[in-house]
This record gives sequence, structure tokens and C-alpha cells, in this order.
Amino acid sequence: MRVAFVSLYVDDQRTEGATRRIRRIAEGLAARGHDVTVCCSRWWQGSVSTFSKNDVAYIGLTEAKTPRAFALKLPFVLRRIAPDIIHATNSPPSQVIAAATAGIMIRTPLVVDWWQVDETDHPWVVRRAARAGSRHFTPSQLIKTDVRSVGGDTDSIIRLPESIDFELVRDADIYDRADIVYARRLDDESNIDSFLLALAELRNKQWRTAVIGDGPQRSDAEAMARDLRIDDRITFYGSMELEQFVSTLKGAHVFAQTASVEPFARELLWALACGCVGVVEYQARSSAHELLEDYERGTRVTDPEGIAAEIESAAEINSSVIAESFSKYDHRAVLKQYEDQYVAAQSEFGWFS
Repeated sequence: MRVAFVSLYVDDQRTEGATRRIRRIAEGLAARGHDVTVCCSRWWQGSVSTFSKNDVAYIGLTEAKTPRAFALKLPFVLRRIAPDIIHATNSPPSQVIAAATAGIMIRTPLVVDWWQVDETDHPWVVRRAARAGSRHFTPSQLIKTDVRSVGGDTDSIIRLPESIDFELVRDADIYDRADIVYARRLDDESNIDSFLLALAELRNKQWRTAVIGDGPQRSDAEAMARDLRIDDRITFYGSMELEQFVSTLKGAHVFAQTASVEPFARELLWALACGCVGVVEYQARSSAHELLEDYERGTRVTDPEGIAAEIESAAEINSSVIAESFSKYDHRAVLKQYEDQYVAAQSEFGWFS
């Protein structure tokens, strides 16, 4: 199948949840034998207009990262590619409208992948994007509700979660590095302060903590740990290779999730699959608590005191082997859902045979 992704920004130029998600899907589909092209703004050096990486072809439509110029060129490029399916990210919404126009011209169905509704996008254009295409994919129920609130048809909104390598979960070694793990990019939305305040409540208990991830708030978090006099038992590892990360989770007992904004808590998913007890601080703009539904080794709290109490209670819970129930989030299983949705979209388009 020829799949054309539409995303003004890609992971190589703007690393964020939406771009990481599209890269994983595109590379995963390419590894499964599909012909995958990403229409984007140019991020590589040199004069060539196309670039290949990990079996995915990238076509740079514009030099400047301007949504208007990108949207104007997009229909002509998609007509040249002649894909079987167009898969667009929701932001900027102008690219969705342009992709929908192209889809009508070349008789190709459009699906839209939503990460979150960007507050800088014009509401009117967002509403148009929510009504374009035959399928709207969201990583969580939280984002599904967002898409519905801006005009998306409930029947067209399908939850397709983030995925992990479950074979790596099974095969990785166990590394006894920490009892408690916090893992996420340390930005303004990480809310790591709640986690550190909870650990301060437990300063008279025995524990070791690993904080995995980097970002602009790391130095502030390290200073806060010193001020709370718990820095001697917290190691800030920064970025970590995936295999080391999984091995650390397999050796840990508790994973704490406190981020204030989280369309999908992928680090928490890794931790739960590795057998960690999940402690999630509920946040209105986080979907993390959704992963704890029907999972007995997880709990939801509302404040640092609650985090501390649940970490202490987790000491009474037996250590666990990997949680096979999360194998449904394996890369292959989730990619199969995308393939099935593509075929269904083509069938409903009326001409697929």
C-alpha cells in the first residue's frame, strides 16, 4: 500500500509527541513492506528535495516552515505521489484542509491523526479539520473527547493508542538500579515538583529513585531535590538508551506519573508492562489514568501526599513479572489496527476493490 503522511514538522526538526508518533507509525509501516512517503517542510542539508531515512521517503515542500505555503503546494505533490491513503496530522489544521482537497482531486481517502488541539491554531480551521476525512485517530479517550468537542463526528473518531516493543519487555535484562522511577521530558508540563515533594514525605524510609529524561526543568528539579535534602537518593540520569530504560523499569517496583499534560503516557505504559506498580497523580489534561483502568497494580491520587502514601503502600505489594495484558500495545498489534483502518477507509470511499 502507498501511504502518504502529511506533517509540516517531523521528528528531526521538532521533537514532540505528535512528531514522534508519526515517525514511529511511518517507519513501522515501511518495515512491514508498505511504500511510505512523508510530505513535510525540508529539514535536511543540500539542494535535493527528497530524503530517505529508515525506508521512509521525505519530500520537502517548502524551505520556510510556513503553513500557508506548505498547504498551497501539498495537493500538487500528493497528486504526483498518487497514494492509496493520505494520513495527515491535525496541526496545523490548514494542512488537513489541503490534504482533504487533494483527496477529492485524486479520489483518495484521508485519515487525520490527532495528538492534541493546539491553542495557537485558529478555532474555525480546527473545526473544518475535525469534519474532514473519513477517519480521525486519537491516542486516548481524552483526545477523542477533544476532537468531538471541536466538531468531530463520534462515529469517525477511533482510539489508536501509542505502542511499545513488547518483545523487548520480555527479553531485556533486569537492572536493579532504583526502587522508584520517574521518566519523562523535564519541561514545564512535567510537574516533577509533585513527585519530589512526595519523596520528601518519605525521607525517613529506605528507597532509591531514578529520574530519567532531560529538558529545561532538569536543573530546577535537581536544585529542589537538594533543598528537600533527598538528593543523595535520587539519580538524574538524563536521556537513556531504550534497552537500559526497560531494564531499569524491570528492576524497579514503582513508577510515578505526575505530568500536567499528557495525551498518552507512553513511559507509564512501558513501566506497567514491565510489572511496576503505577502511581498516577490525576490531572485534567492528562490521559495517564486511562492506562490504569482494569489494572490492579495501579492507583490514582490527587496530590503529593497521596503519591507518598501509595508509594509506601506499594512496598506491601509483591514484585511482579511482566504484565502480559499490555501485549495488546505491541508495535505489531497497533500497526495492524492502522492497516485495518486504512482498508476500511478505502472500502467506504466507494471505489476500492
